[in-house]
Amino acid sequence: MNPIYLDNNSTTPIDPRVVDTIASVLKQGFLNPASQHREGQRARRELELLRTEILDLLGGQSRGMQADQLIITSGGTESNNLALIGLARSHARQSVGPPSGDGNYKGRVLVSAVEHPSVIGAAEALQREGFEVEHIEVDSNGVVRLDDLESRLKDPSKQSVTLVSIMLANNETGVIQPVSQAVALCHEHSALLHTDAVQMVGKLPVSFTEIGCDAMSLTAHKFHGPRGIGGLVLKHGLVVDPILFGGFQQMAMRPGTEDVALLAGMHRGLQIAIEDPDRAARMGQLRDLLELKLSDQFDMTINGLTATRMPHTSNVSFTGIDRQVFLMAADIEGLAISTGSACASGSSELSPVLLAMKANNDVVEGSIRISLGATTTRAEIEEAVVRISSIVEKLLK
Repeated sequence: MNPIYLDNNSTTPIDPRVVDTIASVLKQGFLNPASQHREGQRARRELELLRTEILDLLGGQSRGMQADQLIITSGGTESNNLALIGLARSHARQSVGPPSGDGNYKGRVLVSAVEHPSVIGAAEALQREGFEVEHIEVDSNGVVRLDDLESRLKDPSKQSVTLVSIMLANNETGVIQPVSQAVALCHEHSALLHTDAVQMVGKLPVSFTEIGCDAMSLTAHKFHGPRGIGGLVLKHGLVVDPILFGGFQQMAMRPGTEDVALLAGMHRGLQIAIEDPDRAARMGQLRDLLELKLSDQFDMTINGLTATRMPHTSNVSFTGIDRQVFLMAADIEGLAISTGSACASGSSELSPVLLAMKANNDVVEGSIRISLGATTTRAEIEEAVVRISSIVEKLLK
């Protein structure tokens, strides 16, 4: 039985062309870009060229006195942690003042109720430092309620809001969030806005400048690039407090030796994605085919159905099916799928995203996430429907 990989929101298989690029750069023997000798300078030139080109591909301002910044990180989780903790600390200190005598920071941080665990976890860390943390409500489709965001920003009875974090697209349901509208509200109240763009970059066009946000996270392995590298785009003039220490690289905001080969791999993966404008349409057609064939056979809920969704993500719930039992059966049948974020894959807890959407218990208990990639084929989707149908029929007996 041929395995079928439908867990691309967790990670995507690396594109062979990206592998070739990384191998080619490794063969060039680039050394430490922070070294001052000639070999170090050679690596630095290549690194900065790649950084500039990636900013261009992301729609950032890469040149001139108002250039944005791309901080190289180890991936989306680090980017989100650096954005929330680093921006909240630095912005609070500038706008509210340094920590009080008890060492606690002042200010409020707002995150949507459907954020990735790396954002929720970073917000909880800020809460332990003294920040007030609140969750912005979502509607039944999982779309952030802008009215709730606005009321929290305006609340005169509480401290001013330091930072807001709203993802561009949800990792479980694929629902796209109204980030640009949220940016306008935040800036009216002198609050910064960070967006986790991990699930959208490399799948739909993303322009940092057009979104208007202050910071944006991405990671290469979500668009068929290498694992172990990501980035945080910062608007010109912004500074983040470091969460790692012991080096001066990247203006000491993210110390550590940069890897030219991995950055070249991220650049190549992003370049390939952008040069394939039909990729999103192909995935969307296959996702719709999957949902249509399954909904014709079963009592099934498509979570976030009436919202605007990413083309590669389908979150479905089968009434009367336990999601954990389904996953074990799917694995036996050669189907690689999941119930939600891979960062929580070892947990049996119910999906916080679906709970925030106020989905009923049957929907939450029976939810499955199916996510496509650039290499997913129609034949794989049709065979996946056959295998999923067989599993559901057996479990419903």
